[in-house]
Amino acid sequence: MLQLKQIHKVFNEGTADEKAALKNLNLHLAPGDFMTVIGSNGAGKSTLMNVISGKMIPDVGEVRIAESDVTFWKEHKRSELIGRVFQDPMAGTAPSMTIEENLAIAYSRTRRRGLKMGVAKNRRSFFQEKLEMLHLGLENRLQAKVGLLSGGERQALSLLMATFTEPKILLLDEHTAALDPSRAELITDLTKTIVANFGLTTLMVTHNMQQALDLGNKLIMMDKGQIIMEANEEQKQGLTVTSLLEEFQRIRGEQLTNDQAILI
Repeated sequence: MLQLKQIHKVFNEGTADEKAALKNLNLHLAPGDFMTVIGSNGAGKSTLMNVISGKMIPDVGEVRIAESDVTFWKEHKRSELIGRVFQDPMAGTAPSMTIEENLAIAYSRTRRRGLKMGVAKNRRSFFQEKLEMLHLGLENRLQAKVGLLSGGERQALSLLMATFTEPKILLLDEHTAALDPSRAELITDLTKTIVANFGLTTLMVTHNMQQALDLGNKLIMMDKGQIIMEANEEQKQGLTVTSLLEEFQRIRGEQLTNDQAILI
């Protein structure tokens, strides 16, 4: 479903600030795989997500989604295949628009637009049905401005908007990091449910190592633009936060800094 071949991305090439953000990176996700991604700041995690989403074009390499070579597709075209939820709850929604209007925009992402009413009765029923999955009562607040929702409610709405069109790939970019623990737990549980219900192929970046171990069937660790460790479902079950830190030290010969960038 997702294949990255020999991806290389350099910033500020030819200057004193030159940095290889991704170095000949290869990645493969089969349909339904849920891979978590960990690594310290500067490891290349955000660049990886941006290359997949089309926000950045790799200098070298190939990006394939399903049967399509999307390496040079623009971000807006790739959005028909990709759903993405960002760290900032404000980023995935339009605060001045209603819940219903936000959902209508997300719904139209993969459909041909026409001159019909923005939200017909049958579509409103569809939105309410999907909102009920969140168990937040939002199905009764379709006309509420999204800017009035709490951070957790907005992130739950963003998650739903990114997934109810059943994209080929779901990208979760530290989507619980900005929330308080109780709301982060809520969004984590919703993530499990929605990904499982739709069978979505998912890539999730997180700084929370325990979350990386608890979610998904695959895990990779990145450092300095490279994947330095991969674990399949069976291997993942035997891992702990401590063993992950020890593995990094064994591979790189140095300790993985345990600061605000790495939340255990």
